[in-house]
Amino acid sequence: MLQSALTLLPIIWLIIALAVLKIPGHTACVVALVIAAALALTLWQMPVVDCVTSALEGFASALWPIILVIIAAIFTYNLSLRTGAMDVIKRLLSSVSNDKRVIILLIGWCFGGFLEGMAGFGTAVAIPAGMLYGMGMNPITACLVCMLANAFPTAFGSVGIPTTTLTSVTGLEALPLSFMTVVQMVPFMILVPFLMVIAGGGGIKALKGVAGITLAAGLSFVIPELFVSKFLGAELPVIVGSVISLGVTLIMARMRSSKPVPEEYRMSKGETAPAGGAGAASAPQGEAMKPIIAFLPFILIFVLLLVTSKLVAPINSFLSVFSSTVQISTSANAGTVSFSWINTPGIWIFIAAIIGGIVQKAGAKLMWDTLVATVKQMVKTIITIMSVLAVAKIMTYSGMISDMANLFVTITGRFYAFVAPIIATIGAFVTGSGTNTEVLLGRLQSEAAQAIGASPYWLAAANSVGAGIGKILSPQCIATAVAAVGLTGQDSKVLGAVLKWALLMLVIACLLIGLLEGTADYWLSL
Repeated sequence: MLQSALTLLPIIWLIIALAVLKIPGHTACVVALVIAAALALTLWQMPVVDCVTSALEGFASALWPIILVIIAAIFTYNLSLRTGAMDVIKRLLSSVSNDKRVIILLIGWCFGGFLEGMAGFGTAVAIPAGMLYGMGMNPITACLVCMLANAFPTAFGSVGIPTTTLTSVTGLEALPLSFMTVVQMVPFMILVPFLMVIAGGGGIKALKGVAGITLAAGLSFVIPELFVSKFLGAELPVIVGSVISLGVTLIMARMRSSKPVPEEYRMSKGETAPAGGAGAASAPQGEAMKPIIAFLPFILIFVLLLVTSKLVAPINSFLSVFSSTVQISTSANAGTVSFSWINTPGIWIFIAAIIGGIVQKAGAKLMWDTLVATVKQMVKTIITIMSVLAVAKIMTYSGMISDMANLFVTITGRFYAFVAPIIATIGAFVTGSGTNTEVLLGRLQSEAAQAIGASPYWLAAANSVGAGIGKILSPQCIATAVAAVGLTGQDSKVLGAVLKWALLMLVIACLLIGLLEGTADYWLSL
């Protein structure tokens, strides 16, 4: 029991280091890696070679595709700053509304949800947060609202990969599991837009005058999700929901555009780039750039990710050939790791950015300088993410993650449903990934359900709910957010901002999933 409790040490260290000691994220995560390795080598008696190769697998998994995607997303944003495209986008969105509460819904909720559904891997936080900051929003606020928005679309991110992964590790059927997951998320998909407006507007009074459009943004997202998950599965719920929500929110924003906006909620002019960051210089051609040209990189991201996704099977199958499967970790628990060299979101985002940059008349030198500056901007973020993924691999292959989860099952017994989201939240906090959390804990959740006589679909879905909450608390997600707004090294500020909201959502999740566990058969019968 004591040894199982010690599995929490790396996590406790990260919480204390980031939230209390205010240690920079990259430093805190390197120390967490040392702690995890020391525990694995001593108490869990993991062979040195297994520990080292497991860490190497974490490093490799971090670099490709996660860091690749993040650099590509931030490069796209930074290049749009230098070409002046972001100024055009800012003016266009401001013409829809100059109310920052509405802009938060349009960019953070709708556009962010779409990016999560299409690409995932940090794009849904990095790009919207960068855009909001570029439009003049406080950088901490920009990170906070986009991270809140990203929590629950995570289950169906990257064209449904987390949920399809969960079906494979649990052996459960895809359609009922997808539907059950959305059922559990309905209250949160309605609640989160309100939390975003409250957090972005500085208090509950910010809802005055925008409660209707906020409610519409949530309902128009989650109702399509219910139908799509019920009849089509995990691939399309977030993509369809976010597009419909964007359309509804745009229409309502136009309808209320003549209403006066209180001074405290008007979008300020702000800065168009992080001070001294990669996008510090903006090209003058932005003044004359057409909106379609300014949006071109983002349009291309949508088109390229769509036509290369599993939704277009022939293209996806052809491109999937260009991949490698290797064995990195020597641990007995480790499997092979696959790397897709062409059909990965980072590649397509880079291609979209380069094509868009050429059309926006950015020369090769400007694009190269922007890329170099972006990588320099991201160095601490890269260290953070590589360290976190190494921690996750060591804790997984040494058996620490399984021991941690089993500890909760032993302690809680029949009340396990109340803590199932907590276990998933811890898993996602460590891994920074909804998909990895499903791999680590999905099977445990379904087996625990059978042990206590609960529905495996209900607790497997609970794993997705908790994973979304844990993801937005993870050092990996926070590092992505702070890099997008030029706050690299100030991870503790963002963690402090998002922590209370995440804990609120976690408490609600535990109560809902625990109290309503008996209704699982009803939802499965629909």
